[in-house]
Amino acid sequence: MVSVGTIVWLSSELMFFAGLFAMYFTIRGVEPELWDERTAMLNIPFATANTLILVISSVWCQLGVHAAEHGKGHRGNARLWQVPAWGMREWYVVTYIFGAVFIAGQVLEYATLVSEGVSLSSDPYGSVFYLTTGFHGLHVTGGLLAFLLIIGRTFTTRTYTHNQAAGAVVTSYYWHFVDVVWIALFATIYLLR
Repeated sequence: MVSVGTIVWLSSELMFFAGLFAMYFTIRGVEPELWDERTAMLNIPFATANTLILVISSVWCQLGVHAAEHGKGHRGNARLWQVPAWGMREWYVVTYIFGAVFIAGQVLEYATLVSEGVSLSSDPYGSVFYLTTGFHGLHVTGGLLAFLLIIGRTFTTRTYTHNQAAGAVVTSYYWHFVDVVWIALFATIYLLR
């Protein structure tokens, strides 16, 4: 039931982001010269590396789901460097770290753009850029909080059951969703000229 509810909720989130994409393309169609000028200011190699970090975090997340579905909440008595023995907790910690690095990268990019005169209120491009990427960043932050909750649960149970795994699975649905949305945003904002 939780999985179905999560999928329905993510469908509504998809409509929210569709509205942001519509806003982006509408304003872009009205101000093409501004778009040419502002997109030239974007650091595409940096954004590509940041995107890669988020995509890799989805791989770690899926490895955590695999461990959770097999009842392995944590590595047990194995050493930390014994990666094949990792449980869901270890994979989700690595996912969390990569997600936090992605958010830090966005903050760094924002600071650079603001120093170059592109802010939320500078022009239509700045408004749309910060609204679309900012709302995505808020969604990633929400996912990071969910990871902390799921990781915390592994400390409160001795055996990792199907009920605990369900939380890990729906968290992964959300994380993969924000990952796919970012890939679409990245392609639209950074690559589509």
